[in-house]
Amino acid sequence: MDAASAEKSDALTAQQAAAKLGKSIPELKLVQVYTEANDPNHLLGRPGGYTSKAAFSDSRVSSADVEGLDKDALERGGSVEVFKTEDEAKSRAEYIETIAKSMPSATEYHYIVGGILIRVSKLLTPTQAKDYEAGAKSL
Repeated sequence: MDAASAEKSDALTAQQAAAKLGKSIPELKLVQVYTEANDPNHLLGRPGGYTSKAAFSDSRVSSADVEGLDKDALERGGSVEVFKTEDEAKSRAEYIETIAKSMPSATEYHYIVGGILIRVSKLLTPTQAKDYEAGAKSL
């Protein structure tokens, strides 16, 4: 990726990135934009943490598979986390992947563009998840 596209993607907030993804993925619906007060991971604005985070649902995920989960649960669709650098986004993805190796229920798809980490529910098929990979390229 060239420097111009890295700067462009880094300038987006998680909410803006989710909105752009939604233009190419009609099944995506923004469900939560996090603040420092309600961030479930307590990473928003903290050293090494993300600068913004938003959760989205995807209507292709079966409601039976997510019954009882919070409306912003990653399994319902996914989330967008924006970091200051691509290295920070990669570190976060690697951390999550390490957890998933010992806890398969934590498995998810990851797409990184600049400092943006797009986390996508494992309940989507690989073909459906590729929509997010394609959408990431437009950020």
